[in-house]
Formats: sequence, C-alpha cells, structure tokens
Amino acid sequence: MERVDFLVVGAGIAGLSAAIRLAEVGRVLVVTKEELAESNTAYAQGGIAVAMGGDEDVALHLEDTMAAGDGLVNREAAAVLVSQGPRRVEELLEWGTAFDRYPAGEGGELMRTMEGAHSRSRILHANGDATGREIAVSLLRHVREGGVRAGSIELMEWTTSVDLIVEGGRVVGATLLDGEGGLRVVQARAVLLASGGAGQVYSDTTNPAVATGDGIAMAYRAGAAVSDMEFYQFHPTAFAAAGAPRFLMSEALRGEGALLVNAAGERFMERYHPLLELAPRDVVARAITREGMDGPVYLDMRHVKKDLKARFPGISRFLVGYRLELGRDLIPVRPAAHYLMGGVKTDVQGRTSLPGLYAAGEVACTGVHGANRLASNSLLEGLVFGALAAETMLTEAPLVKDELIAAPVAAGPAGVTSEAATEKWIRELRELMWKYAGLLRDADGLRQAKRGLDALRAAMPKGLFRRAVEARNLLVVAELIVASALGREESRGAHYRNDFPLHDAVGKHSVMQRGRLEFAA
Repeated sequence: MERVDFLVVGAGIAGLSAAIRLAEVGRVLVVTKEELAESNTAYAQGGIAVAMGGDEDVALHLEDTMAAGDGLVNREAAAVLVSQGPRRVEELLEWGTAFDRYPAGEGGELMRTMEGAHSRSRILHANGDATGREIAVSLLRHVREGGVRAGSIELMEWTTSVDLIVEGGRVVGATLLDGEGGLRVVQARAVLLASGGAGQVYSDTTNPAVATGDGIAMAYRAGAAVSDMEFYQFHPTAFAAAGAPRFLMSEALRGEGALLVNAAGERFMERYHPLLELAPRDVVARAITREGMDGPVYLDMRHVKKDLKARFPGISRFLVGYRLELGRDLIPVRPAAHYLMGGVKTDVQGRTSLPGLYAAGEVACTGVHGANRLASNSLLEGLVFGALAAETMLTEAPLVKDELIAAPVAAGPAGVTSEAATEKWIRELRELMWKYAGLLRDADGLRQAKRGLDALRAAMPKGLFRRAVEARNLLVVAELIVASALGREESRGAHYRNDFPLHDAVGKHSVMQRGRLEFAA
C-alpha cells in the first residue's frame, strides 16, 4: 500500500498534460501498461488540428467540428477545444515539440495541411506522419529534464490498473497489478483516467494492443455514468492486404490528393458525398464498405507529384515490407475500428459522476466529438482536456487521510484460466463484435452479439493476471456498445442501423449507469 496526491492512469497526451500541472503542488503517480512510448497518442499519424490563425480560424474550426459530429456535438465542449487549443499547442512548441516547418527560404513557418471535413488547412504534423510520437516524446522530455518540480512525478511502466477504490461514495484510489504480478493499493486525493480507447474490442483495429478499454470498464464497475458508447469511429483507410495488420493509412494521404477507386478502377466517392474523398470519416467508411462488396478498394496516389516518401516516411517504410510504394502502386484499404467517441461521461472540466474521479482524452466523453470525430481533433482533445482536468483536480481534491485505506480486491472467480484459453476467449469476443456490432448494424445482429456476450460472460477467464483483467474490461466495453447500439433506433454519424437508416428529429446522448440506459438531449 502507498499514498500519493494524484494518480494518473495512462501516459499518453492527456495523462502527461495533466501530470505536468498536478506536479506543481503534489506527488503524482503515472501508471501505464507497457513502456511509456506505447499509447494511442504515439500511433496518431495525421496530425493535430488547431486554429492558429486568429478568431476567424477558431470560429471555422468550431463549425467544422459541429458539422462532422452530425447533430450531437456539445457546443460548449467544442468551443473550449478550439479556443484553448492554440495556447496549448504554443506550450508544446515552448517545450520543444518539433512540428514540421517549411524551409527557411519559404519563411520557415509551420506546415499546415488539409484533412477530411476541414474547411481549411489547419493540421500540424511532425516527422511527416509521426505527430503523436513526437508530442509524446516532447512531453516525456519535459517531465524528465527539469520541466516540472524534481521528484514530483513517478512514472510506472508495465502496470495494469485493476479496479478503482470507492469509499463513502468517493473514489480514493485504485488497485494495480505490476509487471511481476504483485498487487499494489494506491490511495490518492483524486484519480484521473487518461487510459485511452478500446479498439481491441474489435478484431480489425488500428489501435495498439494496450487499447482494451480499461478506464471505461473500471469507472462503470465503480458506478460512474458512461455516454455515447454506440459511436465507434471506423477509420476508412486501414491497410487491407491478406494477413497484414490493419496499419493506418492516414487521412492526410487523402488530404494530399489520394483518390479512392474500386476494383474496376473507378473513382466512386462522387456517388456518396459532395466533398468526395474529404467527406466525414463515417461517410467514407460506409462508402468503402459498400464498394468493397464487389472487390478490393484502393488508395490511388499515382497522379500526385510530390516526394511522398519524405511526406509520409512511416507509412512508406511499412509499405516496403509488402513491396508497395505510394505514388507507384494502388494501396488496398478497408475500414477498421479506430476511435471511440463515447466513454466515461464528464463535463468540460473532466469531472465524472463520481466524486474524486476525473477523465480526459479518448476514455472520456464530453460530447466534443458528437457522433463522429473530426479528423485530427483527438490529440487536441487530450491536450486541452487533460490540462483542464488537472486544474479542476487541484482545486477540488481534498487532503489524503492519515490512515491508509483497506481495499477489497476483485480477483474474480477462483482458479486460473490458461493463457491459451484466455487468448481464445478474447479472440472470440473481438470477432463477435466485428461481425455483429461493427460498421453496419441491425437489431438481429446486435441481439446475436448480446447472446454471444452472455455466453462469454459465463466462461469469463479466471485469475489475476493482465490478460484476464483485459478480458474482463473488454467484455464490459462490448456489453456497453451493444446495449447502447440496440437502444439507439436511428442512424447518426458512426452509428449506422440498416433497419433504422434515418435520423431522429432531435439528437440525444445515450447514458448508461448501473445497468440502466437512458437518452437525453
């Protein structure tokens, strides 16, 4: 058992942005499941959307965000995102984040590129297509090289969060499983969930293996409200060669002129949206799915007269392994699970429905993305709302009691399931979700998913080890997605029901808490 002032679960952009501020007044423990570099932040290729051109640019960014969210964006949250974004990005620049710039002869200014559903070029990127990794590295460097009070932040790798500890209706800490299988109980004045998304709930995903929805599942088990879990964004263009991982083919490729063509070599987006390849992600993903029923769909950059290896070095290196090259070959693509718009319900200050518990980044749901996230708003979300959550925690968190808490440990049923059986169980869940609760849904399929999840719950892996903990969390997330998707009898943004293809007149948010589903404007 140990005591800290603040516990931060997750070491991506939201968690580190918060920890830097929390460290000004107390001891902060930041825990992450693998090494510090392994987070959804580090996998973000395209860039960070930010309106650096003054009030008019900020207003346009707000309207683009609202439009992409398909009638469900929380305007207050979106206004906070776009208005505070420039100041937070300026901080990153001060801390040494090396965004790409034009050559000195061309002014040396920051490069700004275009992506889908944006009305102007406002995407900053780093090292071509490694923006997230550059931001993560610069934040870690700021923590380690004297950017915060010495000794105020402890970074703990290879540590799995098991459950939150609730005492008297307040979250007062968490139980953790270290890399050697030892259980730790951490008491804190406040806990911030910044644990990222849940892409591993689907068999086809661009997310890393760590994205198993741990923060959402822990919060829900503790009694917190979650919101909009039916809105899972499927990125339109993941690499689709047989046997290959669903490597992300960044939205920025289309921003630089890539076209989408079907098996017959025909450009097809004109049949689906006036913005063509730069339409909102949900529209493009469904178009590719429909065109893909008759054969493969490709990204075509053979007409683009740019140095694509220099602009997209990471993607180019990946493609070399499959003897493909941007600008020379057609690149096979198809949608894959990418980003969860829903999550632990919070206000714009990061407060959840449980005192002492805060959330920021992909794990949280402020409503800022509505039913469909605007491209490259995710890194900005973590940066802005991570900082806001920290400021709120500093104001509201009480002093820790002198005595250490006695924490119950939710180890699950007695016994230990083998590693192989656990992996088989997880694989079955992911395939079930992809088949019945993926990009195109209907009541029959969602009910089949629910029956399958009920059967999996009865065979839950046993034991207190990382993959068993992740299995338990994936099941909670899957059940929340399916229940919310069944309840929303309309199509909106990333949630498409074949049996309810039209919008409701008024957009409402789903809220799940203690097994009860409600919809509220």
